[in-house]
Amino acid sequence: MAVFGVLAAALGVVGLIAPDTLLALMGFTPTEGSRHAEGDHTLVFLTASSMAALNMGVYYVLASLADWKAFFRWTVPFRLLTCVVFTLAVVGGRAPSGFLGVGLWEGAGAVVTATALRYERRQRRTPPSGRDDRS
Repeated sequence: MAVFGVLAAALGVVGLIAPDTLLALMGFTPTEGSRHAEGDHTLVFLTASSMAALNMGVYYVLASLADWKAFFRWTVPFRLLTCVVFTLAVVGGRAPSGFLGVGLWEGAGAVVTATALRYERRQRRTPPSGRDDRS
């Protein structure tokens, strides 16, 4: 989870400092400099999303340092929902095909997190010797 947090925070910083770079990474055609049409609020939304990503990344790192399992469990359904919404945005023509990677990243992250949580839960239930000493 810490790795995801660091990546999310780093991409948030990229979006705040170099928004056109982040747009290109997600498959959008960047509009260099001030060539945005009047009424185009892309940079406003990108700034808000980037700040949210930076904050979220820090939350993930702090939760990881605290080994806060409940936080990790809470992220699984919402990351799956994000995967579905982003995938539908591409399928529905609201986002370019390159944006599909963002949805797949979220879906894969949810699956990996759920798998790791399940693995740790099973490890705690199994005695260290691998056998049940209750006999």
